[in-house]
This record gives sequence, C-alpha cells and structure tokens, in this order.
Amino acid sequence: MSDKNDTIGIDDLPIREELKGQSPYGAPQLDVPVQLNTNENPYPLPEPLVARIAERVAEAARGLNRYPDRDAVELRTELARYLTRTGKHPVAAENVWAANGSNEVLQQLLQTFGGPGRTAIGFEPSYSMHSLIARGTGTGWIPGPRREDFTIDVEAAEEAIAEHRPDVVFVTSPNNPTGTAVEARVVERLYAAAQAARPSLVVVDEAYVEFSHRDSLLPLLEGRPHLVISRTMSKAFGAAGLRLGYLAAHPAVVDAVQLVRLPYHLSAVTQATALAALEHTDTLLGYVEQLKAERDRLVAELRAIGYEVTESDANFVQFGRFPDAHEAWKSILDRGVLVRDNGVPGRLRVTAGTPEENDAFLDAVRELKKEQNA
Repeated sequence: MSDKNDTIGIDDLPIREELKGQSPYGAPQLDVPVQLNTNENPYPLPEPLVARIAERVAEAARGLNRYPDRDAVELRTELARYLTRTGKHPVAAENVWAANGSNEVLQQLLQTFGGPGRTAIGFEPSYSMHSLIARGTGTGWIPGPRREDFTIDVEAAEEAIAEHRPDVVFVTSPNNPTGTAVEARVVERLYAAAQAARPSLVVVDEAYVEFSHRDSLLPLLEGRPHLVISRTMSKAFGAAGLRLGYLAAHPAVVDAVQLVRLPYHLSAVTQATALAALEHTDTLLGYVEQLKAERDRLVAELRAIGYEVTESDANFVQFGRFPDAHEAWKSILDRGVLVRDNGVPGRLRVTAGTPEENDAFLDAVRELKKEQNA
C-alpha cells in the first residue's frame, strides 16, 4: 500500500537552502569499449605491487581489532620522502597531512579556514569540486577570471583578491579541465595579493603535476606559511580506487586541519596500501612517462585533424571548438568512445589512455570531423 510520504522528494526535506536544486558531482559511468572521461590512469597496478599490497594488507588485518595510527606517521614520513625526491624541495613528515582522497584534504582545509561568513575564490573554468566543497562547508564561492586561452589573468586576479578579500584562494596547476599549468611567478604574485588582502590561505591543487612539463611548485612553500600544496595518489600512482590524497604545508597548517579531521579517518588498510605503492614509485612513474608521451601525441594529432587544442600539462587534453559540444560528445560516444563534456563552451576533454584506446578515440574524432565538414 502506498503512503503519501512516498511522494516526498529531496527538496521537500529540511536541507540547507544552498543545497536545494543542486546535483551531486559525478561523470557518466557508461559501459562502452573505450572510457576516457575520468582522468584515470589506464594501466593496472603491476603484479609485484599487487603482491606487496596483499602482504601489507594481510599484516594490517592482524591488527584490525585495534584503531589505526591516528596520525599516519609512517605514511606521512614516506610521502615526505617522495615529495623531497621528486619536488626538488626538502619536506618533513610534520609538513605533510593525508586523507581519503585530495577532496577530503580540500574539505578539511575549507572546514578549517573557510565556513559560514567566509569566502573562497577560484579561477574558472577549474576543478568543479572546489566550489562544491565550498558550498558543502558553508563557504561563500567567488568565481575568478581567466583569459581566453585559459591562463590566469594575473592583474585581474589580483584585483579580484583585493576587492573580495577571500579567506581561501584556489590555484589549480595543471588546471582541470583545461590542462594549463601555472608559472611560479603567478603563484608568487597571487600569494602576495592574498596576504595583503586578509591574509588568506592559498591552496595550489597539484593533482596532475607528475604529468606536467613543468616542475612542481613545492619550492614556493619556503617562507610562505599560508601556502598549501595539495596532491593525490589517484592519477600518477594509478590508485584511484585507493582514495589517498595529501598536502604539504607549514607544520602549523597541518596542526590546524587536525582540528576538523574525524577520529582515525585513514583506515589501517588504506595506510598499508599506500605504503606499498610508495615502495614502487619508480615503476609507477615509468607509466607516467608513457602517458605523457601519449598525451603529447593526442595534442599533435588532434591539431593535425583540425581541432583547436589547449596546451596540456595533465594526463588529459581539452579540444574543440564545436558548435554544440554535447552533440559532439554524443557523436563520439556513438562510436564507442566516452569522453567528458565539462560544460566549457564548445570544448570536450579526453583522458590519455593506452595507445590502443587513444587510436580508437582519434579514429572517432576523425570521423566526426569528416561528418562536420561534409
């Protein structure tokens, strides 16, 4: 028997006003032969690493009756060692914090430095989760400007920071969905503007930095206590299913985010798996080099076909322009290839996959170009 309460929808519930009418974040999950829409690393973890994960997890399982290391000291120590080695800047465990994916890292930062009555600014188009996490934490969101080529207009950004005096400034390098990287001098100027305005926390989201032609902005931490570098193991480490993100910052920032972290937020299994992956850094970064070469091939071939392509320092490529990007997305999907329609006018985004996946994508967009030119 039906009940009148069966007709109640989400907007009939007493949820916060700013959440009404909104949709959760997520890319389409469709069963097609070639899936290049979520910036995943296409290479499965190597068997020696899978075996090592099994060993580490089995060891952790023997102690699952106890809570995990609340402060993840061993993991933070190994992440610091990785950052020091690859980021060309010394980092200690006290500079590092880890959480369940970089999104939780960003959420903890906004819970600590944002919140009701406070604001954050990001330069759009950029990673849409920045604004979504801001909304979820009650932080006001300010969309900042970009140039036509999707680089940050420094003067306009400085003016926006001076005008709005945000509590948190987001800079994404390489930027998602455009793939553009940010020069160190740009971050230096934005940091100076942010400190003059409030001072504010400046968060550089480096989720894709291992794929970049440029070095990490990690050395900018020196002498900048309000600067944070956010990272993830989802992309370069091929561990999207692990959900492990981390940040590097002044120890005071690390202490501050622990005020909002949930007790024992990183499971013993997560910590064990991440530690195993860090033992195989060289092998995993070898896959990154292959993907960088494939990314560069996609850029060159898309341009040769006749598409407009944004310079990319990530493991994906933004291309266009299309009179109707969503129609183009559907046409590519009809050819068995799933790419991403991020809502950037006239453009789509494709993740660099295996050579075979990329060949299938290029065949699809060649057919689409012929169809459009017919």
